[in-house]
Amino acid sequence: MKKAVLSLLALFVILSFAAGTASANSKMDNAIADLIGTPYRYGGTTTKGFDCSGFTSYVFNQFKLDLPRSSASQAQVGKKVAKDDLRAGDLVFFNTSGKGISHVGIYVGDGKFAHSSSSKGVIISELKESYYVKRYVTARRVMSTDTFEKYADEPSDEVLDNSGDTD
Repeated sequence: MKKAVLSLLALFVILSFAAGTASANSKMDNAIADLIGTPYRYGGTTTKGFDCSGFTSYVFNQFKLDLPRSSASQAQVGKKVAKDDLRAGDLVFFNTSGKGISHVGIYVGDGKFAHSSSSKGVIISELKESYYVKRYVTARRVMSTDTFEKYADEPSDEVLDNSGDTD
């Protein structure tokens, strides 16, 4: 029951804040919403528990995109993206250990990102939270424009987009 409530809450947050960067109810939004509340597990790569890079790898694998296993390795793939140019599906990286990149999440739009927190499991956080502002390192775009449009920008088949956006 708790996981169902958290999933619905997460979907609401994603839908409320993703407009403007990604259409509500994209396939990626839905994939992430389904995982909200999944517990943190060091080395975890399944819905029984994720660490941060296990979470990002799992989500992208749903769309046939393979990522390296660690956050530091994931920070080496794709194209570097300025913080001001983030779009849904970009990976955002943080130095939480003081020893370089040690945390990764998926940007979902409107200054928010999904990630597996060691204390709360899979959640949505804001990049402007002081903890993340101080630890932000870089972002990478790992999806081509075609892949972005297919998974992170277009609404999923199950839901119609009534936002009025035409791009």
